[in-house]
Parts: sequence; structure tokens; C-alpha cells
Amino acid sequence: MAAPIITLTTDFGVRDPFVAIMKGVILGICRDARLVDVTHEVAPCDVAEACLSLESSVDFFPPGTIHLAVVDPGVGSGRRGIALRAGEQYFVGPDNGLFSFAISGSDWTAVSLERDALRRPAVSRTFHGRDIFAPAAAYLAAGVPLERFGPPVTDPERLIWPACRLEGGELVGEVIGSDRFGNLLTNVRADDLDLLGTPDRLVVSVSGRDLGGPVACYADGPTAAPSPIIGSSGRLEIFANRTSARALLGVASGDPVRVRRAG
Repeated sequence: MAAPIITLTTDFGVRDPFVAIMKGVILGICRDARLVDVTHEVAPCDVAEACLSLESSVDFFPPGTIHLAVVDPGVGSGRRGIALRAGEQYFVGPDNGLFSFAISGSDWTAVSLERDALRRPAVSRTFHGRDIFAPAAAYLAAGVPLERFGPPVTDPERLIWPACRLEGGELVGEVIGSDRFGNLLTNVRADDLDLLGTPDRLVVSVSGRDLGGPVACYADGPTAAPSPIIGSSGRLEIFANRTSARALLGVASGDPVRVRRAG
């Protein structure tokens, strides 16, 4: 049997020992676990950014992978900890919308992490990643059934992603995040563009500035000028060749994006 895989996504960074501590807890329970870092550079407390990182990553892991995510501004409060199975993947972390993409359909089951025997004996009010979530992920990897962790959850928290819409012959969406290169992620997906026609006959505008149609690859964009592209996650992105579109355009999450037919 293949060794279980646990991914880790946090806003802890790598300067402090927090990530290593969580890995130590996991390996103390399930020594055979293979640990994969998705990212630890999520902006502090930015649940939406962490959700986008996970959304773009999980489909590339084999069935049975356990995704441990800790971006937890509500640590120590009354918010729940949850574990869930969606399709053939598992997720563990705070119930604050981190796993919204995983529960967008109907094929999921979630439980509240309440069983004392499946957490560390002493639970800190400031480090649930160490004391609740890392043990839960490790016990799942060791074969403990999901249902043993606590009672069912039927109403997990969800992030409300704005949907793009057709308006007067245009697709209207918005910026929903950015990556370390300054590429702007939008809520417009490649499938949405099909409503307007072929990509080479489209014009994308951001905050009223026309950028032309999507290019095929980053190198096709003019140097230091913003251009649209369909990114690897299937979302429409705005990038700038060899610089940051975020800095160049001065836009942020919530700023409008429009797509129309050329001419």
C-alpha cells in the first residue's frame, strides 16, 4: 500500500518553527506520511487566498490525499474545526470557508473535530494547527474513519465568490486575488468566454482600461504592459510580461473586469 500523502497550506511563513512543529506532530502519529508543502506564504489571515491556492492544486494529487490547511484568524474562538471528504480527497482545517470550492457540489461529507482522543492532550487557544488539525490529518492518514472524529456538519462555512454575468453583450466580472508575480486572478473562467466567441476576437478591460484579447503564453505579452491570459487554473488572469500587473495597474480585489467582442 502506498504511503499516505498530506499536503500543508498555511499563512505561517517559514521563518518561524510553526510548520515544522505541525510536521513533527503528524510524523509522531503517522511516521509513514509523505508531507507536501503547497504554500506557507499565504498573506496573513487571508482565507480567500488560501482557498484559491488549494482550488488550483488539489486536482493534481492522487485519490485519498489529505489536505491540511491552517489560515485561521478565528483560532481559539467558537469557530469549528472540520474534516471533510469531497470526492476522493480529504480536507482538514478551520471551518471558515477555506474549503468552499470542495463543497460546491453535492458529493461531500463533513464532521466537526470534537473527539478528545484524536487531538493532543493539551489544546492551546493559539495553535490549533499543532493541537487539533495536525493530529486529525495524521489520524486520517493512519486509517481512522472520518466519522470517528465527531458529529456530522451539514452547514460548513462558505466564501461567497462573486459570479461573472452577461450584461449588455459583455461578460462582467472582477479581480478576486493575485499571485506572487503580481498576476491578477479573476472570477471569469475559460468556459465563460465561450459565451462571447473565440479568444482572438475578444477585448478585456480592467477598471476601464482596454487590454486586448487573451494571449497564448506569457512571452506573447509586450514587456512591462498588462495583458490577459487564461492561466493554468482555467481562470482569466491579467499579467504584465517581466513585471507586476498588480503594481502596474494599481487594482485590487473587487475591481471590475469586462470582456466584450472586438469591434
